[in-house]
Amino acid sequence: MSGFFEELKRRKVYRVAIAYIVAGWALAQGLAQVLPVYDIPNSAIRVVIAFLLIGFPLALVLAWVFDITPSGIQRTSRIAPETAPVAHRRRNLIMLAAAGVLISACVGFFVLPRAVAHRIDKSIAVLPFENLSNDQENAYFADGIQDDILTNLSKIGDLKVISRTSVMQYRGKTNNLREIGKALGVSAILEGSVRRSANRVRVNVQLIDATNDEHIWANDYDRDLTDVFMIQSDLAQKIASELQAKLSPTEKVQFENKPTQNGEAYLAFIQARNLFMPEDFEKLKQAEQLYDRALALDQNFALAAACYGQLEAWIYKNYDKSPERSQKGRALTQRALELQPNLPEAHLALGNWYYYGDLNFDAALKEFEIARQGLPNDAGAYLAIGAIQRRQGKWSESNASFEKAISLNPKDTWPMQNLGINYEMQRNFEAANRVYDQALAVDPNAFGIKELKAKLAVEEKGDFSLAQKFLAEADSAPNLSVDIRNQLAQGRIQILLAQRKFDEAVLQAAKVPDDALSRYPNALCGKYVTIGIAKKRTGDEAGARQVFENAKRLAESDIQQRPNDASAHANLAGALAWLGQRDAALAEIKRAQELLPETKDAFDGPQITEAAAEVHAIFGDAAEAVPILDGLLQRPSQVTVPVLKLDPVWDTIRDDPRFQALVDKYTTKT
Repeated sequence: MSGFFEELKRRKVYRVAIAYIVAGWALAQGLAQVLPVYDIPNSAIRVVIAFLLIGFPLALVLAWVFDITPSGIQRTSRIAPETAPVAHRRRNLIMLAAAGVLISACVGFFVLPRAVAHRIDKSIAVLPFENLSNDQENAYFADGIQDDILTNLSKIGDLKVISRTSVMQYRGKTNNLREIGKALGVSAILEGSVRRSANRVRVNVQLIDATNDEHIWANDYDRDLTDVFMIQSDLAQKIASELQAKLSPTEKVQFENKPTQNGEAYLAFIQARNLFMPEDFEKLKQAEQLYDRALALDQNFALAAACYGQLEAWIYKNYDKSPERSQKGRALTQRALELQPNLPEAHLALGNWYYYGDLNFDAALKEFEIARQGLPNDAGAYLAIGAIQRRQGKWSESNASFEKAISLNPKDTWPMQNLGINYEMQRNFEAANRVYDQALAVDPNAFGIKELKAKLAVEEKGDFSLAQKFLAEADSAPNLSVDIRNQLAQGRIQILLAQRKFDEAVLQAAKVPDDALSRYPNALCGKYVTIGIAKKRTGDEAGARQVFENAKRLAESDIQQRPNDASAHANLAGALAWLGQRDAALAEIKRAQELLPETKDAFDGPQITEAAAEVHAIFGDAAEAVPILDGLLQRPSQVTVPVLKLDPVWDTIRDDPRFQALVDKYTTKT
């Protein structure tokens, strides 16, 4: 055997083997980095490694037989004549080939199953920045820096960026970045700190691999306040480079644009943006004042005008549908577009006005798509698109858009709530419950989700146990706002009606102040219709009539303010029907259906259709009501068999054979 090893050395086989192994390893590593860029599957790298392993014994044999000389490649025997017997030479060659095959087989056994191209997961979460300023009131500034960095990263289409809402719960909780990365579904995490003193800003950032908790890159910035946008732009580009995300020319241009040159305007802007709390009207009004200040300091601050326009659209939708509010919000949005026509946030604002203000879903969708292209990681854009798609009757597409929003904002229950409502209307109760449970796992105290889950139990099974448990829990909750308590009171009233506890329903309704409902469109009229139904079912005809007259006046007032509001016309139709004014009621519900047919709005339209069925039922006209209900039960809507069995509005036709046949038909299907 000593002769065998001497021959290996003489024939330079050792040298070839080492060179082959080093070159093969380098080639495999290079392919592991390059192949994912072109979306080539891992099987390709396994094939390459297999060929390298097969070639190893061949390379050894060729190294034994041939040698590279100044005269070219020649047989080794010609350079140094063989001295060993032929039998020994043949044995040595066989042993060499066998050793090469054995080595390749062993390496292949361990390496091939694990040979995976290192596919770079281009996903990142930007955790809340720590405020190191002496003035703790500067915490909003640290949040603003974080938010703007996140927004810049969100504009990179080749990245997946988790929304701000989902990362805020990790403030001060950076001990286990692996767990955070796993929970958010990202491979990289950016954490940092901000120190502001007068007009000087110091930002420290660290990019960390969430899969192994190792630092990828870190940097410090010490700049003037007006240079903060340069910090944000530089950060976004460096992070994109580290994660090997491609930047389009448009994205590069966006990073170079400074939203404002005025430091005070920027401070007012980020304070206003931090105050956007959808269910707190007082906070929204404070945000308005700050946006006003930002625009007063810099009239060309397009981003502030766009975000202000979005804020006004939300207030218009939920709190104030006055023409003045609409005019103000649209003017702000138009101002932003004139200043910066390609600003994604401005197109998002314009889409909201087409959506909330005009019910022009096609135009709204067009604007939301433009916004999505500029903000490919903005969960809000996907939420808006999903909301439009379901109104267009594109339920599968809407579900997919909400799923995308959830993937970008996995710790926010609002996208889950929207998806759950979709499944609820499609009567996919199992999926709806699954989504609501997912939301409660994220936030066990999410009252909105608990309310929806309780409502779903009634719709699916006529089961009030969850609703009663939820309301009992709400009664003992100490920190609920007045608005939420009033909304819960309305839910309690509906449950009492379904349980035939009419006297209790009247008492509960009376406890809800009119002033508290007046800010919500059509809510006050709805309160008195509910009281009227309860009084009528207790036999108090005179009291019921008086309440219905009040509801009629309120509905007429709503229509005077909003003549094209289908829900206001439907409310008036209901009040007129309870008052026995058949022709007027039918005319109003017809007008409501003309304003919002299901062909125009497949999400809210069914509610108007259901209101039409109710009007016919109030007059005891089962021949008209039942076919309408039959249609609603065949397509997405909130009508279910258990609710039909419980709701007292159907009492006037409950004993009609046609109504009974309808209930039996869909009970069997269920």
